[in-house]
Amino acid sequence: MALIVQKYGGTSVGSTDRIKNVANRIAKFKAAGHDVVVVVSAMSGETNRLVALAEAMQEYPDPREMDVILSTGEQVTIGLLSMALKNIGLDAKSYTGWQVAVKTDTSHTKARIDSIDADHIHADLKEGRVIVVAGFQGVDENNDITTLGRGGSDTSAVALAAALKADECQIYTDVDGVYTTDPRVVPEARRLKTISFEEMLELASLGSKVLQIRSVEFAGKYKVRLRVLSSLQEGGDGTLITFEEDEDMEKAAVAGIAFDKNQARINVRGVPDKPGIAYQILGAVADANIEVDMIIQNVGDEGTTDFSFTVPRGDYQRTLSILNEVQKNIGAATVDGDNTVCKVSIVGVGMRSHVGVASTMFRTLAEEGINIQMISTSEIKVSVLIDEKYLELATRVLHSAFGLDDPEKVAQA
Repeated sequence: MALIVQKYGGTSVGSTDRIKNVANRIAKFKAAGHDVVVVVSAMSGETNRLVALAEAMQEYPDPREMDVILSTGEQVTIGLLSMALKNIGLDAKSYTGWQVAVKTDTSHTKARIDSIDADHIHADLKEGRVIVVAGFQGVDENNDITTLGRGGSDTSAVALAAALKADECQIYTDVDGVYTTDPRVVPEARRLKTISFEEMLELASLGSKVLQIRSVEFAGKYKVRLRVLSSLQEGGDGTLITFEEDEDMEKAAVAGIAFDKNQARINVRGVPDKPGIAYQILGAVADANIEVDMIIQNVGDEGTTDFSFTVPRGDYQRTLSILNEVQKNIGAATVDGDNTVCKVSIVGVGMRSHVGVASTMFRTLAEEGINIQMISTSEIKVSVLIDEKYLELATRVLHSAFGLDDPEKVAQA
């Protein structure tokens, strides 16, 4: 008998019929003798509806009240799923984040988990109950409801699995595993049986929507056995995120390609080239809790430099507003940007032992007339910022250039 934490996303619980299907799937695990803790998201489209309601009240909704509103989506789902489980004869009990309790910091809408008190859940599991927990939410030191940001239910599930010392954390979504890239963009994309933790972490951080990056970080920190499966089809082993490197990993330089449309480029031009300028620019952005990704600095004329970086597209206008104020203090010539860009990345632990990976990427893009605006690298990834209109073309040609649509590799997957 194993203790399994299962997470079902918005698509998986997108209707009452799908919630009933999830209940039946859980019942099979219970029948096999396993203890099951289930973490759920809001029903598909519900979070967007709640955001729209909040923005109809305030242009920039108050973060504390926004968390109160957003947390209701998952609360509906845990109640419905618990009812569905009871309806088929299983003893189920729902928990909100604060009831568990999932303790977080005070960063509303982007909270981070500090600790989880799993005593109540352990007690209920001993009584044979299925526990259904609202993902994406917690409670801070002031007893205020907090949310973990988009995709936070994945983080909730992995954190619970770590706290409970679960045997496996299963992430159920609308795809049957991790693919070499998004099959909707490249039909030849293949499912991976396994992927290393390092590769999954990079893919998640670079735009792959299968797993949220913080959930992968949690899995790595606490060595949580993590598997991605489909809730829309029966059977299949999905993709296992492994901490052991495959003996064949050196054979493939690139394991997958990720892309991210949620990018905007910020340019601060004509900045005095002196110590402390980068801090004055990025410090003001960080103080507003805005994440910065790719960064480049180009030396200009007459003791000046141009400073460029990327932020999430949703923070584009706010970042420009902040830097228009900073501009006055640092003497920058102009502040401008572009929110029609995207990031495309190649990822693979095999890059460590293969030369020429970056040059292959750059040559492939050049042959298609795709201009590279920014470049970022690590030991196992290369990312480029390009015009958004080239996203699908770039992904397709890179997938082919690195042999990821090779029929032999498809057979091995």
